[in-house]
Amino acid sequence: MEACTELTEGTVGKGLKKFLKKNIVDAGLSDNLAVLDKTLGGNINKKLGIEVSVLSDSVKEIMRGVRMHLTALVEGLEDDEVKAMSLGLAHTLSRFKLKFSPDKVDVMIMQAVGLLDDLDKELNNFAMRLREWYGWHFPEMGKIVTDNLAYAKVVKHMGLRPKAKETDFSKVGVPEDIAGEVKASAETSMGTEITTEDLANIHTLAERVIELTEYRISLAEYLKLRMNAIAPNLTYMVGELVGARLISQAGSLMSLAKHPSSTVQILGAEKALFRALKTKKATPKYGLIYHASLVGQSAPALKGKISRVLAAKLSLCCRVDALGDQTEPTLGREYKEYVEKRLATLEEGGMRSLTKGISKPATGKYEKQSSGSRSGTAQYNKDADVVEEPAPKKKRKASADAEGAEEPVKKKKKRKESTAEEEEAAEPVKKKKKKKAAPVEEDE
Repeated sequence: MEACTELTEGTVGKGLKKFLKKNIVDAGLSDNLAVLDKTLGGNINKKLGIEVSVLSDSVKEIMRGVRMHLTALVEGLEDDEVKAMSLGLAHTLSRFKLKFSPDKVDVMIMQAVGLLDDLDKELNNFAMRLREWYGWHFPEMGKIVTDNLAYAKVVKHMGLRPKAKETDFSKVGVPEDIAGEVKASAETSMGTEITTEDLANIHTLAERVIELTEYRISLAEYLKLRMNAIAPNLTYMVGELVGARLISQAGSLMSLAKHPSSTVQILGAEKALFRALKTKKATPKYGLIYHASLVGQSAPALKGKISRVLAAKLSLCCRVDALGDQTEPTLGREYKEYVEKRLATLEEGGMRSLTKGISKPATGKYEKQSSGSRSGTAQYNKDADVVEEPAPKKKRKASADAEGAEEPVKKKKKRKESTAEEEEAAEPVKKKKKKKAAPVEEDE
């Protein structure tokens, strides 16, 4: 297993070096050595000076032939023994890579992110207690110095309120304008006087706040480095804090990689999910993924869609991080660009839907109407006075026959229900054209 690990990493071990030196260098062979791995071939050439042929078609064919006829080429080997040895070696090597590699130990990440959350809670409690305690002596300083670390440093450096005039706040990193406000408010403060013993206890609490804050900063940096080593693509997509919380919630990076994207999307909102299923209401759209920057920068109406798209890409990144050996977040960069483009597309579509019912004004070129005569009156247009002549009788007859062919029953009924006025209007036509009336009756 050690020899196989060295070969996969591309390093020349003691056993391989001794074997090549004895059989090639000392034997004086000048032929090229066929090597499949490029890095391994380069290391052999550097250390032993052996000419190497790497990754050519002929080398691949030679390697395939050696593997097929290994038992015939090496004496004392049997097929069953080779199969059992290769299977056991494959299992041992994969188990060693996944479990015993120090870079892939995600338990440290789970412990670090849990400690980070505990430190945040304790720091908030200690900082609030320090502000309340020292606020009895100098209440105005709480609104002037808002940062907890800066407040603790000022309390430790200044001490009692009357010493504010003589104190140099630049040593603590406080800006001059804030230091001037502290000195001015110290003269007109309404706080009570405290003893030196009280001040000693307040100093101890301030030192504890400073120590915990500095330790939290170093722990956050450690977590960032570990996350970049273990899950580079996941870290690039959502950041080290959200990624570490997802791993901690799932139990390990491998179990997170086994989860589908729908589970990754609502991971951390299990209580809300089961409550919604029990009461038959809408299920949650996001869990811990809500704190990612890509979801936070989207509009409230689009957070559900973006969290679904982000969870789909996160599940793929987790699988690459857990089962691959990449150290650069190449896949994370590609997927993050895709999610950002998808977010921009959704935002553009939302803006279009908002302006969908608003009609745009006509932006055509204005054409000036033709002017009339010199007197100011418009010219007479003959075409506008043309009256359409009625269609000839033959055309009327043809149209009537077509209508009769389509609806014969309805036409007979209409003719029976004709009024007396129509008959009177038709009489002068019959008198003038008696000869043509006869064939019309025959047709009917």
